[in-house]
Amino acid sequence: MALGESFHGVLCAARAGQEWAWEAIYRDLSPAVAGYLRAKDGSEPDDLTAEVFLQLVRDIRRFEGGESEFRAWALKIAHNRLVDQHRRLRCRPTETVLVEEIEAGEAGGNVEEEALAIASENRVHQLLGHLTEDQQSVLLLRIVGDLTVAQVATVLGRNRGAVKALQRRGLATLRRKLSKLGVTS
Repeated sequence: MALGESFHGVLCAARAGQEWAWEAIYRDLSPAVAGYLRAKDGSEPDDLTAEVFLQLVRDIRRFEGGESEFRAWALKIAHNRLVDQHRRLRCRPTETVLVEEIEAGEAGGNVEEEALAIASENRVHQLLGHLTEDQQSVLLLRIVGDLTVAQVATVLGRNRGAVKALQRRGLATLRRKLSKLGVTS
């Protein structure tokens, strides 16, 4: 955890509305939140990440616990936002982007870096596609979110034994898929 012993002071300052404290919390948590949302194929992960932090700001006074519990709370909000988004998208079609809109956009950064990042992300999504939704959630919350089994159980509303079983089966599936591809540990 990046904040460590300073977490309590940062939390108090965030509750008091201090901008520097929210910046510290955002720097610490946003990579895990955004990473979880991207890996779970959330559309507009940056927007969802912003929604998570808005919820944190709204509810910060009700939070009780330490840094580890705060991280779990933020990822639980992220998970719930993702579930809500998937429900909304099932009910309404996604927007189409016109060619003119794409052509009007500005050129990005380094094309080679972007292509490699997209290829890596696609590979991760492809591997995750071999897992059940629950296995994906458990592994992403454990690895990207850096949560304990107990915290993942709380986020997903499961018991610890179920989380351990989902983790074990998910890792076994990934191990089999990777070995078929010639990747060894």
